[in-house]
Parts: sequence; C-alpha cells; structure tokens
Amino acid sequence: MISFSLSLVLLLLGYFVYGRLVEHIFGVNSKRETPAIAHPDGVDFIPMKPWRIFLIQFLNIAGLGPIFGAIMGARFGTASFLWIVLGSIFGGAVHDYLSGMISLRRNGASLPELHGEHLGYGTRQFMRIFMTILMILVGVVFVDGPANILADLTPEFFSAIFWVVIIMIYYVIATLFPIDKIIGKIYPLFGICLLFMAIGILGYLIFNHPAVPEFWDGLGNKQNDPESAPIFPMMFVSIACGAVSGFHATQSPLMARCMVNEKQGRPIFYGAMITEGIVALIWAAAASVFFFSGDYDAQVAEYGSSAPKIIKFLTETWLGRIGSILALLGVVFAPITSGDTALRSARLIVADFLHIDQKPITKRLVVAVPIFIITALVLVWSLKNKESFNTIWNYFAWCNQVLAAFTLWTITIYLVKESKYKWAFIVSMIPAIFMTSVCSTFMLLATPKQGGFNFIEMSHSIGYASGVLITLLTIIFFFRWRTRYLNANK
Repeated sequence: MISFSLSLVLLLLGYFVYGRLVEHIFGVNSKRETPAIAHPDGVDFIPMKPWRIFLIQFLNIAGLGPIFGAIMGARFGTASFLWIVLGSIFGGAVHDYLSGMISLRRNGASLPELHGEHLGYGTRQFMRIFMTILMILVGVVFVDGPANILADLTPEFFSAIFWVVIIMIYYVIATLFPIDKIIGKIYPLFGICLLFMAIGILGYLIFNHPAVPEFWDGLGNKQNDPESAPIFPMMFVSIACGAVSGFHATQSPLMARCMVNEKQGRPIFYGAMITEGIVALIWAAAASVFFFSGDYDAQVAEYGSSAPKIIKFLTETWLGRIGSILALLGVVFAPITSGDTALRSARLIVADFLHIDQKPITKRLVVAVPIFIITALVLVWSLKNKESFNTIWNYFAWCNQVLAAFTLWTITIYLVKESKYKWAFIVSMIPAIFMTSVCSTFMLLATPKQGGFNFIEMSHSIGYASGVLITLLTIIFFFRWRTRYLNANK
C-alpha cells in the first residue's frame, strides 16, 4: 500500500504545484470576457456554475477509460501506477488544461479549428474528418459495455439490445437539447455516483490492506506473454483516459463555452484530469490485487480481458450486493455520458466546419441526423460480430493517442507563437515527443487484432527503430518550422 499511497499523494501535489505552474505559464486573465458571456446562444454557449462544469467535464472525459483501461493496464504490473501518476500530471492534465484554455481564448473553437490554426490548412481538413469519425466511434464503443451491464442487472426481458436502443434514444435527446437542460442537470449527479464508486473501492483498500504490489517488487511486465505486449508502447495505449487521452481535448471546448472566468480553468480542466487519474489509480490497485494476490494464470483463464466481469467480481466481494449494484451503475453512467457528449462534439465540429448556426433546432437536426444514422449503422454492424467490436475498440484506443500527440504539438506551437518557447519545451513538447514515439511504435508493432498495422510480423527491433525514426523526423520538422517562424517575426 506504500506505493499506492505515495502515488495518490503525488497526484494531489501535481494539481497544487505543477497545475499552478502551468496556469501561470498560460497567463489567465480574470477580466477577459469569456464566450459564454460575450455571446450566449441558449444551446451551447450557456454560463454555468464552476462546480457543475467540473463534474460535467469529469464525467465527459471519464467514460470507460479510467476503469476498463486501468484494469487491463494493471496486468503490466506496478509500472501502470507510474504511468498513471506521471502521465496525468505532466501529460494528460497539461493537455486538457491548455487545449481547453486555448479554445476559451478562441471563442470556444472546436479542436479541428485549433489544430488548423497552428498546424496548417491540411491538418484542419484531415482533423475535421478524423475527429468526426473518432467521435462516432466513441458513441459506438460506449454503448456496448453499459448495455450488457444493465442487461445483467435487470430481468431477462430487458436484453442488451433493448438497452442499446434506450441508450441511443438518450443520445439523441442529450445531443440536441441545450447543454443546461439535460447534461447540466443530470451529469453532476452521475459524476457524484462515479466518485462514490471509486471512494468505496478506496475505502476497502485503506481499511482492509490487501496485498497491493509495491514498486520495489519490480517494474517488469507481469503478463503471461510479455513479448506480444511489451510495456512500451502497449501499456501507454491501454491506459489512456487515466493518463493521457486525445478524446479529452474534444470535450474541453464544450466546457469552455460555459465558463464565466478564466480562473475556473485549472480546477475544471487540470483538476478533472487529476481526479480521473485518482480514479484510474484506485482501479489499477484493485485490479493488481485481483491479478497478483492469487493464481494469476487461473484468474486470467477465467476472466480473460473482460473488465466488466472483473468489476462485478471485485465490487461484489469487497462492497457486497448493494455496493456492487451502485458501483456497476457508476460504471454504466460514465461511458453513456461520454458517448452523448462525443456525439455532441461531432455535431459542433461539423457545424463549425460548415458554418451552420446551431441555435435553431431545425439546423441542429440537419447536422445531427446523419451523425446518428452513421452511428447506428456502425453499432449494428459491431453488435453482430463481437470480434468486430473488439477491433473497433482497439483502433479507437490508438486513434485516441494519435489525437493526443497532435494536440500536444498544437499546444507547443501555440506557446511558441505566444513567445513562451522555453516553457513550451518543458510543459508540452516533451510530452508531445513521448506520445509521438508511443503512437508510431504502437502502429508498427501492434497486430491488426491489437489495433495496429503489423501485418507482416515485424520484429520488435525494426519496430522500435522505425518508431524512433518517425519521432526524430517529427522533431526535425518542428524545429524547421520554428526557425522559419522566428525569422519571419523578427
């Protein structure tokens, strides 16, 4: 428990110390008018209370990631604890905060527009398509898990298909209604449920002292076949939402359109990510107990990669039947509420691209209906073939981290343009380089089943060398851009 406790303390210190530094680097201006004040539209630009925005942002970015990802990532061993802590403080929270604050300064602009402003016209066009597809995939992958859990908790008549339909109907309503009517009212309640679920597991860990692995037990890969799933880069993709996740930056503009003061940014953006890191750490610790305090081979043979089954087993064993139901409901709420805001983001991305005013409901329908139809078609296809669903999930995970790398480079270029190059190197360029290496190496080493493009069984040495080369080329490209930019602006 010492390593786990130390990790919790470091996450909290990260918010109060490093979070304040990042806030100082950005340079908040409490007197600057925010988009919600400048032009409220009654739909997306609506002033809301900061505590409510925090809970909405936390639930938006949480989804299944800090729970499912942390459980699967725990199989790598205590290295997962380090990634959650360091990734959250120096990567994910920086990524979420600065992308949200840049959007706030750019009138609540959606992420593709920010990428285009700093990475060029071609990147803007690519990201408009890429992110719309990614948001649809989020809507798809965050339906299956909750539907199956609800089917297990309810009478047989209420099948998984029934719950899929109900969730999709909810998606339509939440995506089209003004943000304060549905999301603003029920998200805070769901966010509290998710936090109470994590607190329940944390309470068991504190008062019962199960055998949580320690750092000094070794940071090596604990999986049965470490060769097929090396810690680098696999763990850094498996644990995304609990450390660094590109999806978060697609949600930050939603909240930037509701803030009334720039000082709210650190608790809303940086704070929500640290909170998610704490949730991920708690579940990683619980999963470590599950995997490594008994017969690891037997546990994997029985539960495999089924995070819902592991959650059910842990919550029933540790929290009892009632506690288990409450915990599972928290697991249900988290992905559903990320799915609907993902589709809301898709609507806004398309609307910004096509310059369609979203105040009239008819124009919202013009943008949203095609998105819902595509989402439904992909969902039906994936439900017919479970293997297809798993493949979609794996490719979503990789695309998610690619988006994080692009966003970190966007933040770096923004800081250079703001004459903060030295700080840009420390707070965003180093994480950008790291995530670029993770994504490029993963793409080359992971098999199609794992979400990668290694169709020819490329050796690890070639995969790593190629990943290093791609990363070096990206760094060279950045420095060439920087030299041209500084010469042009002398």
